[in-house]
Amino acid sequence: MCYSALIRADYATLVREFGAVLSLEEFAALYAYAPGGKRPKTPKAMDDGFAGARTERGRDIMACIQQWHAQEQQALQAELAQQEERQRIAAATLATRPTQKARNDLRVAGNRLTRAQARLDDLHRVQLLPRDNRIFPGTYAPVMVSEHGQRVIKPMRYQCRLPDTPARHDVLYPGTYNARRDSLEGYWRGAFGHRHGVVVVQAFYEHVQRPAPAGTVDAADGRDTRTVLEFRPDPQRDLLLACLWAEWEGPEGRLLSFAAITDTPPADVAAAGHDRGIIPIRPEHLDAWLNPDPGDLAAQYRILDDREAIRYTWDESI
Repeated sequence: MCYSALIRADYATLVREFGAVLSLEEFAALYAYAPGGKRPKTPKAMDDGFAGARTERGRDIMACIQQWHAQEQQALQAELAQQEERQRIAAATLATRPTQKARNDLRVAGNRLTRAQARLDDLHRVQLLPRDNRIFPGTYAPVMVSEHGQRVIKPMRYQCRLPDTPARHDVLYPGTYNARRDSLEGYWRGAFGHRHGVVVVQAFYEHVQRPAPAGTVDAADGRDTRTVLEFRPDPQRDLLLACLWAEWEGPEGRLLSFAAITDTPPADVAAAGHDRGIIPIRPEHLDAWLNPDPGDLAAQYRILDDREAIRYTWDESI
């Protein structure tokens, strides 16, 4: 399962390299500010891509992003004040009458202060870091699709909700951020052959079982530990990650979402201990993939099967 990926969110690069256009209407709908509402989960790089926008619509989108940031900043500052007071009370209690509750409050307050301050720092930070491009299930990413023969980039949530499913399926079936190749004509039949997309990624992340470090209790008991590995193509290059996407509408509103197609892993991923892998498609197949013929699914399978022999290197990540 590809639970996370490092995407390319540089809109100028995507537009230039792929001849695509940004669907500013869809980005505006995603970022539309609702006072007191819940902001969409978006990578910082995706937000900051609208800084210095030259069009009026682009500037409007950036203004909405700044409103979301201001609302979140206010909430974080309130959280900092609350946890600082909790920390002060716990420390005073421990100084006179140590209790388990006070020790727990001191620990929890410290953890929450660290998280809130880190998020606040991120909101103010101008320079992008690699992690600012990382997506997880539930976050949005720029997805390239085709409309009337034109490559278009739209923001979509990384966890696909098919049109004929209720919103509660997000919780009941949390693994729908990946679409297994052997279920494309089963669960995913409403999207496969109809709505294909790609996400440009630079790396992807997988949970694998690794031998426990020497000297640990797990090692002594012969147990493995679950570790996150980062896989990158070698030499470094962008990968066109094959995806399916859907448009959903219901009482909760409208949702664009996608899932990455996975299959048996390439040799390097399998050797590292993981049993599934993403499917990067060849650049020469891009338009054929984005414009599928539902009457010729065999052609789409041929695209998925015609894979480059990409070498992957891996490293432990967090």
